[in-house]
Amino acid sequence: MERYNKITDKNQREILLLKSFACSYGKCAFCNYILDNSYNENEINQINIDLLDKVTGVFGCLEIINSASVFELPLKTLEYIRKIANEKKMKTLYFEVYYSYLKRLDEIIKFFSAQEVRFKVGIETFDNNYRTQILKKNFILNDYTQLSNFYSCCLLICTKGQTREQISNDIETALKYFKEITINVFINNDTEITRDEELVKWFLTEKYPLLIKQKNIEILIDNKDLGVYVQ
Repeated sequence: MERYNKITDKNQREILLLKSFACSYGKCAFCNYILDNSYNENEINQINIDLLDKVTGVFGCLEIINSASVFELPLKTLEYIRKIANEKKMKTLYFEVYYSYLKRLDEIIKFFSAQEVRFKVGIETFDNNYRTQILKKNFILNDYTQLSNFYSCCLLICTKGQTREQISNDIETALKYFKEITINVFINNDTEITRDEELVKWFLTEKYPLLIKQKNIEILIDNKDLGVYVQ
């Protein structure tokens, strides 16, 4: 398990995998990150405070991921993030957020008033049926104008049941509505979702060489590529 890293190529930043309460939804068929969640608030805060003390502020940008949403972090952890961000003169903070928190984003923006807050949302795919029925991520996207409230999105690709056309459309749509996107090539992780090796070969051959050159696209061939992970 690794919880702290520095991203030194695209979008330079420090990144932390913090511990949190359980994801408010917690039913995504592809996710095993929820195994890192806890109900012990003292344990959560102690782990997170120790991690936050590693932050140097070298890039002026910090990304927080926590196997859930920023709203599942305890208040004491949030206050310590704010303390560190201010002390290190951070300009930008990234947080993960579940789509259903759309109407509460201002709470976090006000809490971290000294920084630009950028929200990253897991869309996974713009195919509503595949997202809800296969991936079991239960929200429907019809009004794409609301996506402007988020800065970045994550796409999950190369799972059984997806097609080349779906993946291509997802990437095109994400680039249209978000300033940055992260493309996650699925790695088998003992969940019910499985990897499609033929799609992986196609993506790495046909799509990856062009997409990787774009500054606003981050591609994770392995779920450890950001240097923070629970497995």
